[in-house]
Amino acid sequence: MKRELNANNLPLQGAGGQKEKIRNNELKALGINDVEVLVNFSRVANGLLKHGVMAKPEILINIEALIDDPMPYALKKGGKFKNLAEDVIAMRKEGKFIKQQRTTFKLKEEIADFPVWGLEHIEVGALAQMKTAVQLPIAVAGALMPDAHQGYGLPIGGVLATTANTIIPFAVGVDIACRMCLSIFDLPAEAIDTETDKLKNILVDNTYFGMGCTTKSHFDSSLFDSKTWNETKVIRSLKNKAYAQLGTSGTGNHFVEWGELTIADGALADIPAGRYLALLSHSGSRGFGGTVADHYSRIAMTKTKLPAEARHLAWLDLDKDEGQEYWIAMNLAGEYASANHHEIHNKIARALGVKPITMIENHHNFAWKEQLADGTEVMVHRKGATPAGDGVLGIIPGSMSTPGFVVRGKGDAASINSASHGAGRLMSRSAAFKTLDKEVIAANLIDKRITLMGSDMDEAPMAYKDIHTVMAAQNDLVEVLAKFEPRIVRMADAREKPED
Repeated sequence: MKRELNANNLPLQGAGGQKEKIRNNELKALGINDVEVLVNFSRVANGLLKHGVMAKPEILINIEALIDDPMPYALKKGGKFKNLAEDVIAMRKEGKFIKQQRTTFKLKEEIADFPVWGLEHIEVGALAQMKTAVQLPIAVAGALMPDAHQGYGLPIGGVLATTANTIIPFAVGVDIACRMCLSIFDLPAEAIDTETDKLKNILVDNTYFGMGCTTKSHFDSSLFDSKTWNETKVIRSLKNKAYAQLGTSGTGNHFVEWGELTIADGALADIPAGRYLALLSHSGSRGFGGTVADHYSRIAMTKTKLPAEARHLAWLDLDKDEGQEYWIAMNLAGEYASANHHEIHNKIARALGVKPITMIENHHNFAWKEQLADGTEVMVHRKGATPAGDGVLGIIPGSMSTPGFVVRGKGDAASINSASHGAGRLMSRSAAFKTLDKEVIAANLIDKRITLMGSDMDEAPMAYKDIHTVMAAQNDLVEVLAKFEPRIVRMADAREKPED
């Protein structure tokens, strides 16, 4: 007889003290659509959560298993899900609440070759994840960028092309359309040293960081006039949150910083060679994108059954409702992330009293409908990878004390027109806290003349790969046009839990 499933090492919430809730859309994602059944499942699930009997992931695991096969739960004396299982069995005898038909997909037996840039600096876990990804039955091609490191499903720095009508939420990423944005001002780079206090105060007054932070005033909220905000129930439910968070940044490696930009002669059209004051930001689609990712990832993993090692690579079909809903929401998240950066940059430019002479931006954690070199139509997922098609401009940052670069893509077919999205982590956040020395970090910041506001040891420069090594590994993918050296850096306070 099966036992009630137990998710190993899942912490239980304290009785009465938990803040989590199992929402109806999470239960619907498991196949519960009957209103009466939904109410019963919600009552039992949230009762278990409230009293600390089980953690949320464990409850959802058991409910999913119960829906597939309620009999073991019905036979278990004193089981927490016994009554629910008996109800499901009774309804199915009456032809109600029919079990969902789920196909278990097998991975390809042969592992397709995929190019890797900077192989000697990529951890084994990231390579293993990429090997699994190219074994998906929907996989067409893959590539791994030199900043790659292990993530959920597709590694960070992974590029995966799938059949044109499929999309993988976890291969897009949790922070949908995470983005880089650079404003260049017709002011000398020396302003960072002569106007340090002014520039610091502008950042303090016009940037907001944290998982739940909001703003009360907006520079331009016209994006919310779009009819797309009414397209689906999920999007409608998140509109107010998205509006309140417009112009804010997340935690982890999200930042807004002043720096010195050195442009080579003839590199950027209409901008003479020289050293300029520039503003660089990195953040994504905030709580809107995160909730969309969580919602549709659960649906994908329920609809598309895969072997355990590939479960986070479950996909949605674009010819079905849930796939179209995700596609609409993902693209809206891309527009929102761009508007979010523009809001930050416009407010700062207004406070500075100078409009930028140009703005360059690009995003990662996204999926694009593209064609491979042979004309095959595909869906290209770039999770922590920058689009680098022929002539496409982008920004590849380093760390808080190492340079970033403005680049122009070379359109390399083997990389699926991609490049790295940054330096890439050298160590996990927990490893950074355990191994790095605060005094060494402080000395590094002083040496590089960095003024830091916020952040913690897990974002120290030593936690990242050497950006120069990463750039050298991909000189066949991008051409460097300009170098950005950070000087005044604003990030989330150390007490904020990373969400990237």
